[in-house]
Amino acid sequence: MSATQHNISSLQEGRARTHRLQPRKPAATFEEERLHRKQRLAATFRLFGRYGFDQGLAGHVTARDPEFPERYWINPLAVHFSQIKVSDLQLVDHEGNILIGDRPINTAGFTIHSALHRARPDVVAAAHTHSTYGKAFSALGTELLPITQDSCAFYEDHAVFDPFSGVVLDDSEGDRLAATLGNRKALILQNHGLLTAGPTVEAVAWWFLAMDNAAHTQLLAQAAGPLKPIASDIARLTASQVGTAQGAYYSFQPLWDWIVALEPDLLD
Repeated sequence: MSATQHNISSLQEGRARTHRLQPRKPAATFEEERLHRKQRLAATFRLFGRYGFDQGLAGHVTARDPEFPERYWINPLAVHFSQIKVSDLQLVDHEGNILIGDRPINTAGFTIHSALHRARPDVVAAAHTHSTYGKAFSALGTELLPITQDSCAFYEDHAVFDPFSGVVLDDSEGDRLAATLGNRKALILQNHGLLTAGPTVEAVAWWFLAMDNAAHTQLLAQAAGPLKPIASDIARLTASQVGTAQGAYYSFQPLWDWIVALEPDLLD
C-alpha cells in the first residue's frame, strides 16, 4: 500500500489527526520577553519599510518593557524603517528621558505613545505611520465601513480622532488621543493617518497592515460605485471571528518567518 493510500485509509477509519496553531508559551524571564518584543518590533519596522510606510522623520512603533512597564522601546529618529535592527531600538520613559540609546526620538511619537501607555496598562505595543492609504482615508473623517470580511475586524473597535490640530506635540493632545482610543484597538487620526494599539507587538503590527489594507479597499470600492455594507449583526459576528488579538498574532507569524529569512540582520 502506498503512503497516500495508507493516509486515505486512515481517514476513512476515523483516525484523522487534528492540527491547530499553537499559542506562544510565556517567557521564562524578563530578559527573554524583552528580547522577544524587541525582535518583533525590529521586524515590524522592516515589514513597514517594505510596505512603504516610512516617510522622512514620521512614523513610530513602541513596545512596553516587560520588567519596567513605565518604560518602552521605540525607533530612533531619522533611521529608515528598512535599516532598523534590534540594537538600534531605544528605551525611554514617560518623561521623555532616553535611558538606552544615543539618538534623538520623534517628539510626536513620544507624546502619543507615552499617553497611550499611561492610559492603557493593557497596551504592550502601539503603531502609527503616515501610510499613503491611511492618510488618504483619514481625509474623509469617517470610520471604516464593514464592506468586507477583513474590514469587519475593526467593526465597532475603532474611532476617529478629530479635528486635526497640527503635529501632536502637546501633552493635552496626547491625552485627548488616548481618551478617544478608549478601549479600542485602532484610531483614524483625521487628516493624519492610522494608529493601532494592543496586547502584543505581533497583533499591533498585523492590525496596522490590515487597517491600511481596509482603508485602501474602501477607497477603491467607493471610487467604483455605491457601497453595500455588511449587516450590523453579521459584521459584529465576523468581528468576533477575525478581529481577535490571538488571530492577529497568528496572522503575523508568516510575515515574521518571511522577513527574518530575507533580512536576518534585523536580529543584530
